[in-house]
Amino acid sequence: QSSGTLPGFFDPDSDTDTDPDKGSSTRKKCDNSRAITQNFFSMHNHITVRIKFLPHSDPGENGLEYATAGSAGVDLKAWIQENEITLAPGQRHPFPAGVALEITDPSVAGFIFSRSGLGTKQGLVVSQGVGVIDPDYRGEIIVSLLNTSGEQRTVTRGQRIAQLIFLPWFKARFEEVQEVSQTSRGAGGFGHSGE
Repeated sequence: QSSGTLPGFFDPDSDTDTDPDKGSSTRKKCDNSRAITQNFFSMHNHITVRIKFLPHSDPGENGLEYATAGSAGVDLKAWIQENEITLAPGQRHPFPAGVALEITDPSVAGFIFSRSGLGTKQGLVVSQGVGVIDPDYRGEIIVSLLNTSGEQRTVTRGQRIAQLIFLPWFKARFEEVQEVSQTSRGAGGFGHSGE
């Protein structure tokens, strides 16, 4: 049994069986698991995004990089002129991210989400819920943060404040009708499925 692996389970990074009762079948599972993982990341969609680092940011510290091979978002940082800005409870403030982007695929847009740790621990979240970067926008990315906690919160220069994720979007062709189709839910709105 390899260290850190429970009996009856297989370790995809191990060359030995972790369940001796299953013989070579466990090794085959290990190989299959490793292949599936490699294929997942190699086949993942990629998009070219041109990035311009603006003068008021620190180019050496402002690189947009994915933390892990499976990370969906890249962190955006607060490149404020001051060393820090303090937000009172309920206050919001726009923070420049120090970058301008050119999304090369017009069917993809950038979406700015709150960082889970910052929101959960500090109560600092993207004020409008989700920010949208249209593919034809060329200005600086600005992140509006809202302090949802009951205490003052301080954001420092260069701090990670949000995450940027690239997603496909669709433009609707609106068709006016006299009636919309019926469903079992109908016009049931808030609380329709229970509390």
